[in-house]
Amino acid sequence: MSAAAVTSTLHPPAVELPIVPFELRCGARLLVSPRPGAPVTAVQMHMRGGVALDPPGHEGTAWLTGALLDQGTKRHDEEQIATLLESAGGSLAGDANGVSGAIASKDWRRLVELVAEVVLVPTFPSAQVKRQRQRLLDRLVVERDEPRVQGERVFRKLIYGNHWLGRPSHGELESVARIGRAHLAAFHSVCWMPQRALFAVCGDVEPEAVRQLFERKLAGWKAGDDTPPPEATFPPRDVRLAAFESDRAQVHLYAGHLGIRRNHPDYPALVVMDHVLGTGPGFTNRISKRLRDELGLAYTVHASIHHTAGIHPGTFMAYIGTSPQHVETALKGFLDEIHRLQDQPVGDDELGVAKDYVVGSFALSFQRAARRASYMISQERHGLPPDNLERLPRELAAVSAADVQRVAREHLHPDAVCVAAAGPLSEADLRALVERVLGRP
Repeated sequence: MSAAAVTSTLHPPAVELPIVPFELRCGARLLVSPRPGAPVTAVQMHMRGGVALDPPGHEGTAWLTGALLDQGTKRHDEEQIATLLESAGGSLAGDANGVSGAIASKDWRRLVELVAEVVLVPTFPSAQVKRQRQRLLDRLVVERDEPRVQGERVFRKLIYGNHWLGRPSHGELESVARIGRAHLAAFHSVCWMPQRALFAVCGDVEPEAVRQLFERKLAGWKAGDDTPPPEATFPPRDVRLAAFESDRAQVHLYAGHLGIRRNHPDYPALVVMDHVLGTGPGFTNRISKRLRDELGLAYTVHASIHHTAGIHPGTFMAYIGTSPQHVETALKGFLDEIHRLQDQPVGDDELGVAKDYVVGSFALSFQRAARRASYMISQERHGLPPDNLERLPRELAAVSAADVQRVAREHLHPDAVCVAAAGPLSEADLRALVERVLGRP
């Protein structure tokens, strides 16, 4: 094991992120992390529901609603909002899950006021709705013929079935074309409610001052009917396959299955396992070393189970873009490396490199205010313990070879994978290929 690996795993860097929580009178929750002297303050708001609340036949409504929040309110038009932000070096944007922005710390009040304004009183101007909808339609037209995008969509459909996680978050061409201003205004009125809202502020701020400003600016926000979503159900884990045929030179291959939730106790060990298997930098991970370096099948290749872990289970997904004649070799390479990880303990040097990277890069990822604010929201949503930032680096550093082998055996299922391909490959050819690799029909 390298000296650097020993140093970082024995003395994992700490991240200090004090959080002061508040329950606002309107029903929203506010988290404030003071960071004296920080030049930038970030403000984020998560609105629980998002894409899951898209009306049937109008998928894409949640995304367009969020994207149009800063395009005009009852107090300011789009140009005035932009001027207020740009004069203070600020930014603000929305999506299906809420809004986020950053600004010079001395002007944090301006950003909080604008966030509250776009959340409470957006007007969805008709001209801007038409413009944003057309941009989204143009994007969807391009993606309709893009094999890599369609391959991932096919893969998610195999994993999640009819659940909303198996649908494109931006909607489809047909559904987006049906969405008008009235749909967005109605969606905002019904679905954007304080009980679902979680705000996070991180920067050179005083928590009580932040609370007082939010209380004033959100005072008129009325509670709605916050019905819980139905229990999520997904297809059973099994071999399933599908192909998106396209006359291109390359095949985009996806293989995997349902993954884990973010709050799973094995999460730290799975992070380390991922870096050994398929996410380590450069040529250090096994899949890149074998399929990219040794066999020369592709430049882009990776595999991970922890990256998509969320409130619902994410996916374990292995991906490669390769020539049609190499698809079988690539799929077999994925599965062989999974089996090897399950059958043989990881060596000390290889494990040390993986832990050195994940532990050493952990603190670096928290330099930006926006990252800190997004973590505060993630910790709250996933029910992570208050001392998680202290515990996680230690837990990563403590992962052993036995831990990696155990979680590989428990959470990876190479004999029950979904396989999706996009490119010059028919579904019949893909089926025959999968049968040969798995040794069964």
